[in-house]
Amino acid sequence: MLSEGALAPKAVDPEIAALVAEHGNNPEAILAIFETLQSQRGGLAQADICGIARALRIPTAQAYGVATFYSMLAMLPRPGQTLRVCDGPACWLDGAIQVQMALEANLGEGWNIERTSCLGLCDRAPAALVDGHQCGPLTPERVPALQNGWRGEARVYAEPRQGETRVLLAHAGAIDPDSIDSALAHGAYRAFQRMLAQSPETVLTEIESAGLRGRGGAGFPTGRKWRTVAQDDRSLKYVVCNADESEPLVFKDRVLIDTNPHQLLEGMMLAAYAVGACEGFIYIRGEYKAQAARLERAVQQAKAHGWLGERIHGTDFSFHVHLHRGAGAYICGEETALLESLEGRRGEPRTRPPFPATHGYHGQPTVVNNVETFAAIPSIVASGAARYRATGNPSMPGTKLYTLLGHVNRPGLFEAPFGLTLRQVIEEFGGGMRPGSTFHFALTGGAAGTIVPPTLLDLPIDYTSAAKGVALGAGAFLVCDQSVSPVALLRELLHFFASESCGKCTPCRVGTRRAREVLDGLVARQGRTGDIDELRRLADLLQAASFCGLGQSVAIPMRSALAHFGSAFEVPSSAVVVNREEE
Repeated sequence: MLSEGALAPKAVDPEIAALVAEHGNNPEAILAIFETLQSQRGGLAQADICGIARALRIPTAQAYGVATFYSMLAMLPRPGQTLRVCDGPACWLDGAIQVQMALEANLGEGWNIERTSCLGLCDRAPAALVDGHQCGPLTPERVPALQNGWRGEARVYAEPRQGETRVLLAHAGAIDPDSIDSALAHGAYRAFQRMLAQSPETVLTEIESAGLRGRGGAGFPTGRKWRTVAQDDRSLKYVVCNADESEPLVFKDRVLIDTNPHQLLEGMMLAAYAVGACEGFIYIRGEYKAQAARLERAVQQAKAHGWLGERIHGTDFSFHVHLHRGAGAYICGEETALLESLEGRRGEPRTRPPFPATHGYHGQPTVVNNVETFAAIPSIVASGAARYRATGNPSMPGTKLYTLLGHVNRPGLFEAPFGLTLRQVIEEFGGGMRPGSTFHFALTGGAAGTIVPPTLLDLPIDYTSAAKGVALGAGAFLVCDQSVSPVALLRELLHFFASESCGKCTPCRVGTRRAREVLDGLVARQGRTGDIDELRRLADLLQAASFCGLGQSVAIPMRSALAHFGSAFEVPSSAVVVNREEE
């Protein structure tokens, strides 16, 4: 017979109870709760996870699933300072392997060194996070300075390059990003204020007429998405900004946040007004700690000046923006996985359809766009659709932010119209190849992009060019010279995808790992007859059977590498120099 009180719930640790109460006992704040507790205790013990589950009144299995899903959460205590070294493609190309070896050899006790996938700091490669603080570029010689507090400095993009057309970056360097007064002096919120006196339909029509396409990579027409949400007769609607910029080679959204956060907020406000939403969220990757703080500051300033909140500037329109920090998961860049994470669960993709425009946050109509897309809205509304369409390429209007990395003289970021060729990107904006370097190939679009040979240097690049062999994607380019093997680069891409697969579906979970194993053998000069055929079969399987775009898109770099550089994958021809550092 059970004793009295045997079925009574176990008491929650008072510290945990207080922390959960600070977040309104809201299960959707579970990531923030985990991160705070981890910073206080050095890690997440099983008892902590159980206590948080009880305090939030959710199943322990759900809490445990979240705690073990995100790379920035640790189930075991991390001794001392945590240093997470990026091994993404750009950092790998710039010597991240040698940096990590130097760190492990020279840092003494009190340091916990880990690898991590791309940090969005590709212009500071090799990059790292030191207890969450962004750091780079690291070299073996800088290890002593690292111990003494050196973290490096972010690159500044205030000065345009010759040939740039700046719209999104028009005020970069002129505005103090931490001052709303500075932003207001340069025109912030004027477009929104003008639209408050007009109908939401005016905003919708302007965006549709402008022909703006989403800048996250897929290029879906923004106006069409907004129209779907606006026409839904349900009263509860949301606007979500995808700031989970975790695609390797891409850091444009980080630069936009760092230079003009109020531009992003105004774009979200215009979207909310157009579709009838009263609440918005910015989902920002956990690795962007400094940028999250900057956005939080901007939100508070906008509230204080009456641009966010109830009955904005005396109108009937109300809009609130909340910041939600991720905790390390590439898959959360996929919009439905982002929504799952936003709702306090593992960031695993949902079945589509239905799409977020009709069944998004909590099943309600939701606009989901990325930072660059929202940042383009104020200038369109301020200047008009006709002027926007007159900028750049008539068939694909507006400007795009591009990130350029690798063996060029001037890597970094620039803004220009669509339709550039890879040759123009390298010669006109990148200052040409480095001395002693000859163009061998480029990875275009991001990790899920195309590996491009010299024969495609003069193909104009836009959202339609992927079918011809050169992907635009998020507008990223990694240029590689003769010292780099396409086999080795593809191996690094598969290492990334295998590490970041959410594991929900077998084709992606197993297929990415098996492809990486085959490529490991090729790079180690231990390839076998039939490796090329197996890679082709795996590419077909990943594209046809993976649940979401992560697994499906892995086939793109695999197929393009095999199509253009097949001889490098043959045995024993695969025994090539990986790169200069690994000779």
